[in-house]
Amino acid sequence: MRVLILGAGYVGLPLSAELGSQGHKVCAVGRHSGVDITNIADLKKLGRDWDCIVNTVSSSRGGLEDYQRVFLEGTRNIIEWLHGAMIGKYIYTSSTSVYGQTDGSIVDETSPTEPKSETSKILVETEDLLRGFPAITLRLAGIYGPERGHLFRQYLRGKAVITGDGSRYLNMIHRDDVVRAIIAALQRGEPGGTYNVADDEPVSELEFFQWLSKTLKRPMPPFAAAPATRKRGNTNKRVSNRKLREELRCELAYPNYRVGYGALIGQPPPADKTIPKNPAD
Repeated sequence: MRVLILGAGYVGLPLSAELGSQGHKVCAVGRHSGVDITNIADLKKLGRDWDCIVNTVSSSRGGLEDYQRVFLEGTRNIIEWLHGAMIGKYIYTSSTSVYGQTDGSIVDETSPTEPKSETSKILVETEDLLRGFPAITLRLAGIYGPERGHLFRQYLRGKAVITGDGSRYLNMIHRDDVVRAIIAALQRGEPGGTYNVADDEPVSELEFFQWLSKTLKRPMPPFAAAPATRKRGNTNKRVSNRKLREELRCELAYPNYRVGYGALIGQPPPADKTIPKNPAD
């Protein structure tokens, strides 16, 4: 299989390595290699002789203008570039921030996508652009892994706070499991499909910090008022990964935060071998 990866970064590089180890022909490109998806001339240099294309390009923690440029303008360029090409699958990595629910409810791929955040609205608009394209949309939860994990790194620096009463749910996914999900989509996904990519166990902010405090033997963060805005929106929901597991048969290496962060910290997996499944089960 000939695979082009747009975005040779935190997800794209390990994805390229794994696909290459499986014997596929892979090319991963990004700005460092002179390919910017907001410049259609750069895309045309890549040719169109690919079986599958994976878009893992991020906004590089940018703001609204960056989201518009990278996701909307970039996707329009990709659609124009590939018009009439015989591409089997196009994998697009979106975000679970498209779900704007604030009541702690379970959300799946059929749930309304009506976020309040302007950046998340752009992601919804981008997904809409891909309707009718041979696209498989993967909505990624908050990614963590080696040298990544916003709340975890804040905690290590002594800068973390527990917002409100700590009941807000966090939805996470390990970087290596994002790679697994993309490969599962390449192997078994059908164009037009949408899948949530989150681990099996949403966790409240309070419970997450309690576990970190106990594991690292460090004090709990202080409580503080919730921020007025967050980049991913002030949401509170539990993201179901049932469809990912059942339709794509994607087995996660890090099915919950204890296993994932335990590996990063150097701790063994939880003593109890019963790993709670996603609440939608």
